[in-house]
Amino acid sequence: MSEEATDRTGNGNRRQIAALIFSAFISGLCSIIYELLIATTASYFLGDSVKFFSLTIGIYMASMGVGTYLSKFIDREILARFVAIELALAGLGGLSIPILYFAYAWTGLFIHAYLFLTIAIGMLIGLEIPFLTRLMDRYNPLKVNIANILSFDYFGALVATIAFPFVLLPFFGIYQSSLLFGFANMSIGFAMLRVFGAEIGAGARRLMRLTVALTGLLTAMILLSHYFLNYWDQALYEDRIVHAEQTRFQRIVLTRDRDDLRLYLDGNLQFSSVDEYRYHEALVHVPISLRSAAPRRVLLLGAGDGMAARELLKYPDLQQIVIVDLDPRMIALAQDNPYVSALNGNSLRSPKVKIVFADAFGYLQENTEPFDMVIADLPDPNNNALARLYSKQFYQLVHRSLAAGGVFVTQATSPYYAPRAFWSIADTVRAGGFANIYPYHVNVPSFGEWGFVLASDARLNMAKPELSVETRFLQPDGVKTYFEFDKDIARENVSISTLDRPVILDYYLAGWEHYR
Repeated sequence: MSEEATDRTGNGNRRQIAALIFSAFISGLCSIIYELLIATTASYFLGDSVKFFSLTIGIYMASMGVGTYLSKFIDREILARFVAIELALAGLGGLSIPILYFAYAWTGLFIHAYLFLTIAIGMLIGLEIPFLTRLMDRYNPLKVNIANILSFDYFGALVATIAFPFVLLPFFGIYQSSLLFGFANMSIGFAMLRVFGAEIGAGARRLMRLTVALTGLLTAMILLSHYFLNYWDQALYEDRIVHAEQTRFQRIVLTRDRDDLRLYLDGNLQFSSVDEYRYHEALVHVPISLRSAAPRRVLLLGAGDGMAARELLKYPDLQQIVIVDLDPRMIALAQDNPYVSALNGNSLRSPKVKIVFADAFGYLQENTEPFDMVIADLPDPNNNALARLYSKQFYQLVHRSLAAGGVFVTQATSPYYAPRAFWSIADTVRAGGFANIYPYHVNVPSFGEWGFVLASDARLNMAKPELSVETRFLQPDGVKTYFEFDKDIARENVSISTLDRPVILDYYLAGWEHYR
């Protein structure tokens, strides 16, 4: 063989090896991303992130094992079949989240779609590494091929786990991320057809036409994603959507029907302007009515909508409110959206209000300044991340942050719909170190019967509540009745919730299961 021919052969081999290593990197990247996207979508829609991440990982890995096992029965046309696998992954993986969104909004087949996609994508990914290893066999010994393929595959997985929370979710959201990674699988098809087209033969043209068609489909889906998401959002809500966005932490949706403005976080109702005052007056003024004096420094955990701050600012002696909220976009909505800012009275722009963007648990761990009152206006404990904010350890941190004689109050879901969750929160607050707890409830038509737990080391004035500010709902004579519970919502024997054993999540999901 001439030197020129040898060079051409060497260059050709290098291009082929590069294409296969590139394929290994992208396949590792996509495999983790699809797994994360499917698990996240299931936990967003159905709650219980631990359960669905566990199920997704287990089913996914088992399906990969099935795919790997089946690969031994495929001996012919390995190159063409590998390209076909990548195109199938581009289609199924890229469209996985649109399919799940459709199934959730318009069919009763979400779980069926979830299982099908998890199994099918897992099996296809299980075929990738065996095929790549066999294709590399012509260039290097087995030990070198295994090292090259797996190292780049694992490195791709690392990039995926970093990109998912810090780039994909905050900038693209779940829906567009799946479509973008369909293109990533498509790039493997393009690379392999470009480098190995001659070897694949006549089938390469058919595969290239399919690649172009799928690229066109994914491109159209991305270009139309805004319209589809608006249509999908509207299908989930009765009222007209006036604002919707996916932040790094949650999906925020604001709806409006005449005078009724409603805020939803990840599909869960947070307030209705028709009756939110009942909830926020009960949350803020009931605890203060039982104290000898209004608080001077108050810590609000959550409450990014500004409604609780609005109620607190009615007290002239109040000096400072510190609001700790995880999501800057929620605060921006409460400050800048004309509907929400009008409802909260521009409370978040008051000079008495200090806003801290932080996780409530982390803030309490670092806090050294005592507060006269701590209010936890947090979302319900419908996933593991939120359940930790209803744990004994969390309430111990709250207790540590209170000044002598200070009070703590938390919203505690519904004692009617989820009684075991409500009473578990009450017992867990006591286990956090408080000498006295005072569970109470009021009726909020949008929510139903809603519960709160008040706690303090001091004895509160239950005999004669006093209200020194204007309210729309609360009356001093009626406050005592909120601490009385009818037989059908009376105390139950439940366990306390801890970081190690977050029983509140099970109680909550079991209670609300029939009302979701």
